[in-house]
Amino acid sequence: MPRAGLGAHAREASPARLDQLSRWGILAIVLALFTLSGGVLWYAGYNYDGLMGSALTKLHPATYLTLCVLGWRACVFGNPFGYLAHVGRLRPASLLLVLISLGALVSVILRQRPNMAGLVDTFLAAGLLGLLLADMDERLRRQMEMLLHGVMTVNGLMALFEFATKILIFPYRFDGETFPTDLRSAALQGHPLVNATLTACYVLALMSGARQMSTPVRLGLILLQLAAMVAFGGRTAIVTVLALGLTYGLWHSFGMVRRRRIHLMAAALILLGLCLVPVALAVLISGGFFDDLLGRFVSDGGSANARVEMFGLFQHFSLPDLLIGPDVELLESLRRISGLEWGIENPIIRMMLYQGAFFMALMFVGFALFMRELARGRAGSWLPMIAWLILINGSESLASKTTLMSKFAVILLCLYRTGERDRSMVSPLQPRPVIRR
Repeated sequence: MPRAGLGAHAREASPARLDQLSRWGILAIVLALFTLSGGVLWYAGYNYDGLMGSALTKLHPATYLTLCVLGWRACVFGNPFGYLAHVGRLRPASLLLVLISLGALVSVILRQRPNMAGLVDTFLAAGLLGLLLADMDERLRRQMEMLLHGVMTVNGLMALFEFATKILIFPYRFDGETFPTDLRSAALQGHPLVNATLTACYVLALMSGARQMSTPVRLGLILLQLAAMVAFGGRTAIVTVLALGLTYGLWHSFGMVRRRRIHLMAAALILLGLCLVPVALAVLISGGFFDDLLGRFVSDGGSANARVEMFGLFQHFSLPDLLIGPDVELLESLRRISGLEWGIENPIIRMMLYQGAFFMALMFVGFALFMRELARGRAGSWLPMIAWLILINGSESLASKTTLMSKFAVILLCLYRTGERDRSMVSPLQPRPVIRR
């Protein structure tokens, strides 16, 4: 009897079989996440980025799809509550994030605080997607990976086309209004900063993940995405990718040389490539490829000053106000007076000011455990995770309405398989084992 009980528990804790409709539904969610930006949805009459229009349009279509597929999975399982218990055992942090998000949503509604739709799309949808993908098998992972590579390739090519022609196909809009002075590429992801953040994480994931992809294809995708990052103009993202990417590449290469696992032909090609890099950079610089990007480094439009001014808002409120959230109208007035017209460019500061420290701490716990769950057992995922944590702290990001966290979860779950060894974590200074003959 005890053995039978243990066997039953093991079967419950293992992933359930996916039916064909669920597979197609999950692929549709990924496709919607990575292709339907606010600019794309506007042409379909769906005002996602804005205040006007129906309240139903304030949630992303991928969120509705996730709810539908999750409901279908619960019905196919035979017992909805049993299904929630099943996926909760596989992804406890995802379930916790869902529960925290629901509690926070009720609190926001009762206290009449802003960003109700943001809580749903940013946190609740990510947690629900994590639960839905708890039953993901290798076949579905490969399908999602191929879809992800295809969409990101199209996104990069669109970015370069928009950069070359100065014609934005799906420009970022707010209530239908575009920003004529901002000619940074929008591609399929909408806002340039969203593009830059997502592309940076994808590039680093290509470097330390996607182990089944051939090296030439991987290198081609990385070069394409790096060129697209110039078109997006994300300064922090570019610096982060260069710093982390070069450090990872040098450490990994040194380890391979130390262990004598590099082929002479590969070494020759690498040296040839390094010699051609200065020539390629000189051609691109002379052609003006980096002019817009360099201009953003010279003049940031007050972005750096805004990150300093936002701390001055705290002095206008008492400790009780900061704990539960100050008056929103007063906060909005002080924000504009302080020259923060574009918002508070840090998610922790923004959430603390608009929702209160208690609220922020609760969401932080749910977010941290969710990130830990995504990275657990996925060797090499630490590289894009570091970039992700750096980049989301450079803008409002998760404190506003965004699907970035769901997209990042898809990148980690697609490009990393559990149980693989991260060769980059083997120290290149570790002596090679002596083989006795």
